Amino acid sequence: MVGAPKKTATLTDYLAIPEEDRHHEILDGELVQKTQPTARHGNAQLKLGVALDPFNRRGGGPPERPGGWWIFAEVDILLDGAPLRPDVTGWRRDRVPELTDDLFVRAPPDWICEVLSTSNPTRDRVRKKRIYHRHRIAHYWIVDPAETTLTVYRWQSEGYLELVIAERSDVVRAEPFDAIEIRVGTLFGDD
Repeated sequence: MVGAPKKTATLTDYLAIPEEDRHHEILDGELVQKTQPTARHGNAQLKLGVALDPFNRRGGGPPERPGGWWIFAEVDILLDGAPLRPDVTGWRRDRVPELTDDLFVRAPPDWICEVLSTSNPTRDRVRKKRIYHRHRIAHYWIVDPAETTLTVYRWQSEGYLELVIAERSDVVRAEPFDAIEIRVGTLFGDD
């Protein structure tokens, strides 16, 4: 017996969810609820934002505060009309000079980082990675709190090229934020 074809979720379906319960994304036509973050997930997300703060300002600063980016956590974006909510997202200010008060950021990001969930890491490593590649997101990072690793990818037409895979004890200069060093352990609570 063949089942009925699945209905492709739309932006209308997404917006029909009450705002306070709207912790969802549409991945290749499927409405998917985001996993409830753990404390380790939330800490890694916050620590990454702190590490990248030297970029989250106007450009032209000294080497230790180079600026030139907008960097946000948990901002809704639209890619081909499908809402996604990456964990941390960045846009170069020379490409997106102004912020809006719209519900979604419609300009594709220049950089996305997903912090893996222990309950569904495949979603970020496979499904979302494919979507981001299809939309030519130039840089994609994956932070894995369980394995305490950072993986850095750069877009190329054949697929994402892995540039860095770093563990907790490493200090890296990672594209596109390679103007500064990042101590990977700080993303996981090392002081």
